[in-house]
Parts: sequence; C-alpha cells; structure tokens
Amino acid sequence: MAARIVPTGSAEHPGLQPYTAMRERDLIGREGLFVAEGEVVVRVLVSRSRFAVRSLLLEKRRVEAVKDVLAALPEDVPAYVVPQDVMDGVVGFSIHRGVLALGERGQPIAPAKLARGATVLVALVGLTNHDNVGSIFRNAAAFGADGVLLDPSSCDPLYRKAIRVSAGAALVVPFARCASVDEMFEVLANANIEPIALTPRGDETIDSLPPAPRALLLGTEGPGLPEHVLARARRVRIDMAPGLDSLNVAVASGIALHEATRALRRR
Repeated sequence: MAARIVPTGSAEHPGLQPYTAMRERDLIGREGLFVAEGEVVVRVLVSRSRFAVRSLLLEKRRVEAVKDVLAALPEDVPAYVVPQDVMDGVVGFSIHRGVLALGERGQPIAPAKLARGATVLVALVGLTNHDNVGSIFRNAAAFGADGVLLDPSSCDPLYRKAIRVSAGAALVVPFARCASVDEMFEVLANANIEPIALTPRGDETIDSLPPAPRALLLGTEGPGLPEHVLARARRVRIDMAPGLDSLNVAVASGIALHEATRALRRR
C-alpha cells in the first residue's frame, strides 16, 4: 500500500486543477473538498483525522521527507510531484513549504450526535475570523474538549487558514454546524449540557463553577455574544486584573477550557 507517484512538469495537468482553484475563496468547499497545507497538517490529515485523502501535491525535493506519509496511503491516491516553478504557478503562495493535500469533507456530523455523551463542548456564535477559529480548535484539542458546535454564521473550520492555524486540530476535533442558534440550545438541552456564556459581564467566574457537562459559548471580539444568546445561558466571566475586562476570544477559550476540564478531573 502506497500512494501512486505522478510526476508532472505541467501546471495544466488535470489533477492539479483543484489546487489552482483554491485561490478562489470557498470554491474548493463547494466541491466537497478542503486543502491541507504544510507537512505538519498533512501528517495529521493522513494519520489522525476522520477525512479521506483525495490527492497530494508535492514539490519534488520534499518527497523523501514524507515517504512514510505516502506509504500509509492507498494506491488509488495520486501524489503529484512537481518542480518548484510549477508549484509556485499552481498554488501562488509559499506557506505550504512544498507539501499540500486535498481532503474529502464527507458527511457532516449531526449536532445531536456530537452532543450525545459529551462533557465539554465549545459553541461558536458569529465567529468569522479564521485565525481565531483555528486557535480555538487547537485549544479544544489541547484540553480534551469533546467537540465544537458552530452557528450558521461562524466560519468554516476546514478553510485552509483555519486548518493551518489549528496545527491540524480542526481535522481531529469533531464539529457540527447547527441550522440556527435555537437548534444549538435545543441540542444542548436534549443532551443535558449546560450552556455557559463567556462574557465580561458574567455573574460568576469560570473557576468557581462546580463540575458538570457544559458547553462554552464564545462570541465575536468586541460585541461578544448577542443579548438573545446571553439571556439563555449562564453568564460567566474570566477573573482579570483591575482595569481590564476582556481577552482575545481564542485566549479566553483556552483559559475556560482549562478550567472546565480541570473541574471535571476533580469530580
């Protein structure tokens, strides 16, 4: 078992078309695919994720470094090997460092299935910044969250920048998109998971909560969670020094996840 090596010196090779298309935002997503860029992320995709690999695109000098990755893939997965000038012409940016892969999104996870039996979830409302979403997924993986729920307006965790910032955690931490905030609260209620709204106006501090299954609700930086969400959740804040009342949402998620998972371990 090993990926099929396909050397080519032409940027017009049909197998490279999806990589060319990824310059256009969301085009790949509409085709049921996503792009993993960089050796670290591609290794996560191949070895630890639930997603199938459609193909790889490698700069020819990088083949030796990822030969174990190639060996772990089925023979029907092509690995297109190209010189640097073709890679530059096809992809148009250098963050990948010569290693990219296409993954198949597959069937989405149902929100109710994700919540069933969970003890710590993250729930995102209106988060449209890929850096923040990627960082939150990385924190979710680091602290052992069971998954991430997203409302309709939050950005795609499988957008390539979100995956890259997450260091591949977006490929490992399960997530589900709710059709509405109402569905999000319904899913949590049915799973007996308490919604916890992180807000500077919280009545309690995150470290004072007793252990229980919880979903940590996070909103956009600046406005935070909308009032109609705050009204339906337990309002909790992160204790800070005088004169400061807010943190970057990704930083806040890390602190809150640490406290939530630590409380469960003490139970």
